[in-house]
Amino acid sequence: MTATTKPTPLPLRNDTILGVCEAIGQEFGFNALWLRLAFIAPLFFVPALTIGTYLALGVVVAATRYFFPRVAAVEAPHLVADNAPAAAAAAKDEEQLQIAA
Repeated sequence: MTATTKPTPLPLRNDTILGVCEAIGQEFGFNALWLRLAFIAPLFFVPALTIGTYLALGVVVAATRYFFPRVAAVEAPHLVADNAPAAAAAAKDEEQLQIAA
């Protein structure tokens, strides 16, 4: 049986600032690095506007996450039972890899 852990919310992670770019990237299906890079160039020319835009997007992301939370996908119990032989084979392969290392 695998233990499930609840992921840390984006604004509380140590590697993000409010998690704005990451959240927008997740919502629209692109790599958040591109949005981060898009925020760097204007930061040198109009820092107040860039920071204001970032904070405004942070408010929008927070509001959408609050009013429309993501629903975690729950695996149906019958699917787990049907997938048990494949899971056992994967666990055996993993054990063999650990022994080989």
